[in-house]
Amino acid sequence: MRLALACLALATIAAPAFAQHAALDPQTAVYELRIYYPAPGKLAALNARFREHTLKLFEKHGMRNVAYWNEQPTKDAPEGRVIYVLAYPSREAREADWKAFGADPEWRAVVAQSEAAGKLVTKVDSVFMTMADYSPPITLPR
Repeated sequence: MRLALACLALATIAAPAFAQHAALDPQTAVYELRIYYPAPGKLAALNARFREHTLKLFEKHGMRNVAYWNEQPTKDAPEGRVIYVLAYPSREAREADWKAFGADPEWRAVVAQSEAAGKLVTKVDSVFMTMADYSPPITLPR
């Protein structure tokens, strides 16, 4: 259910995120929904890493930041989880972007510094999506 709600929310907020990346067609893009399970007590540090470093580095490597959410706490995730959506022109582009991102010395330094007191994430779920033919279109601003 939460996954469905996140996907629905994507349709309403995606247009502003694509304004910076007009070459990417939002109707044919490949979207990746990622769910991060923070290690106990590490949610604030994980959010800080995204806020201060990760989004900029994603952009540097061609990934399109669409939207980010903090899940409300639940029994299974007492601190909540970080849920976000990225977009790419294709799965091949996604693979190349993540390979370059993972090898980036700046990213490696950020990870080393932010995880000096322990890992921030215990698990990551990833779901790949494309727009359904019945989805309302996303209009890019000119």
